[in-house]
Amino acid sequence: MKPAAPGRYLLATLAVCLVAAVAFPLLGHLDLANIAMLFPLAVLLSSIRLGRGPAVLAAVLSVALFDFFFVPPHFTLVVSDLQYLLTFSVLLVVALITTELASRLKAERDSARAREAEAHALNQLAQSLAGALTVDSVGDALIQRMPANIGRTRALFVPSNDDELACVASIGEETESRTWRSAARQLAADDRDMSPPVANPPDITAPLLMPLRSGVALRGVIVFEGAPGVGSSTLHTMSTLIAIALERIHYADVARRTEVDMATERLRNTLLAALSHDIRTPLTALVGLADALALTETGLSKEGSDSVEAIREEALRTSSLVNNLLEMARFKSGKVRLKREWQPLEEVVGAALAARHRLLDGHCVQVDVPQDLPLVNIDAVLMERALCNLIENAAKFSPPAGTISVSARRADDGIAIEISDQGPGLDSAVAGAAAPTGAHGLGLLQPLVHRVGR
Repeated sequence: MKPAAPGRYLLATLAVCLVAAVAFPLLGHLDLANIAMLFPLAVLLSSIRLGRGPAVLAAVLSVALFDFFFVPPHFTLVVSDLQYLLTFSVLLVVALITTELASRLKAERDSARAREAEAHALNQLAQSLAGALTVDSVGDALIQRMPANIGRTRALFVPSNDDELACVASIGEETESRTWRSAARQLAADDRDMSPPVANPPDITAPLLMPLRSGVALRGVIVFEGAPGVGSSTLHTMSTLIAIALERIHYADVARRTEVDMATERLRNTLLAALSHDIRTPLTALVGLADALALTETGLSKEGSDSVEAIREEALRTSSLVNNLLEMARFKSGKVRLKREWQPLEEVVGAALAARHRLLDGHCVQVDVPQDLPLVNIDAVLMERALCNLIENAAKFSPPAGTISVSARRADDGIAIEISDQGPGLDSAVAGAAAPTGAHGLGLLQPLVHRVGR
């Protein structure tokens, strides 16, 4: 508690002297015990209005004046009757107890008023933050509408997309802002516990750095100058309110982005479905027309038959590409459910080779699939499509009359399928590691085999 000003001690002295002046004419008309009861009034008023120190002075001075003016012999501090010593003691004790109680009551009143003012200020801050829809509006609310009895915001830093702290509001100089940014980064890097730490950066001592933490996530760092007398609990409550506002804005942004992504995904799927429908119809017509031309009674020349067959094969190949595109869209949307059944692996490999037999013309195909391999629990359609893609790649990059081998073997708790050719293979810079030249199956297909079934 701050010491009382000298003027307050003077007022306490004047109050006791005034009581003595009022009571002195009553001497001889009232009993001394009744006169003594007037002095605690001055002590009580001094305690309420002037503070504890002046009240103690008033208590001691009351006993002295009562002895000097009212207890015989008058105008001296000598006591003729020792019983008055008990009166003086009781009067002094009562005055001191009154002083203590009144001082405590005044302190509690002042504390309650201060807490009420801080609660009102925090409520105003919460209302300002409740209307903030962006991080920038939070910074503006802290800079412009921070209650004066809490303090003043100097700067606000929040994490950006690259996990760096970005300044969204500042009222300091450019050099001072750079100092705050460096100190805020260091505080965010060193922040490990859940307590509300406060740090001062170098060269600047007045403002405080407080982390804005919601749960376990650090939502930002505020540079703040607390008002005189503001408590740490108030600062902690303030930082929590700001962190909650930043967290609300963060999750609102996440929800908006998710909603936009979902709408984009739905639109993309709709466009793909419409596109596939519009493409499949003419492709089916092309295949049908090619089959009809091949069956005409007049017959076609060899060049015409080859052209019709080429049109049919290209139409089927384009239809397969469209199906692959739709399947990839379904995979990305997460709506694919595997239809897993126990299948013999040689049938799936045979179906894939039959589907790409035209691409394999002119190549030597070697198939090594042991008959004693167990059944595999896979989605046969997806596995066949994966094998078709690998076979198509092998046929595309293998030299004419080159050998393409398809093999299967047991590997740990699954089955590994390998499709290899005599092509140039992958560059080591692209592949990331040395691999057998022309190998397509083991590294690329094994994750799909493990996912689809074992």
